[in-house]
Amino acid sequence: MTGSENSNARILAGECYCRAVRYEVADAFSYAMNCHCSNCRRTTGSAFKPFAGIEQHKLRLVHGEDQRLIYGDDTTHNAHCGRCGSLLYSRVREGKWVHVAMGTLVDAPSIRPGAHIFVGSKAPWHEITDNLPQYRGHIGDD
Repeated sequence: MTGSENSNARILAGECYCRAVRYEVADAFSYAMNCHCSNCRRTTGSAFKPFAGIEQHKLRLVHGEDQRLIYGDDTTHNAHCGRCGSLLYSRVREGKWVHVAMGTLVDAPSIRPGAHIFVGSKAPWHEITDNLPQYRGHIGDD
């Protein structure tokens, strides 16, 4: 992170379940959503993945970079802890952005999920009970 770019943003801490991998990220997320696609369900073991999107350079690993297990390539991938398996973030959009798994944040971000995406493939046993907008795929695909 560059100090001038994020000087006004609060810095949030995040970590995996076993604390082997820790990161810092600016509280300057551009968007947050709940993804219901089958890949997010499988990688989290949950009905959906709440994530917050931010430019990749605003996330900094502070401990355990060598403990990560990367699924994908250098440009786009999911980063898990190699010890406990926690999904920490997904590198997306040609590697320029990360989708931080909100459940790994230690500090509360100022953003909240604003929509549900990929509800066309959501778990049949899960019922969405809030009033957030729902999209069959990505926002704008419908």
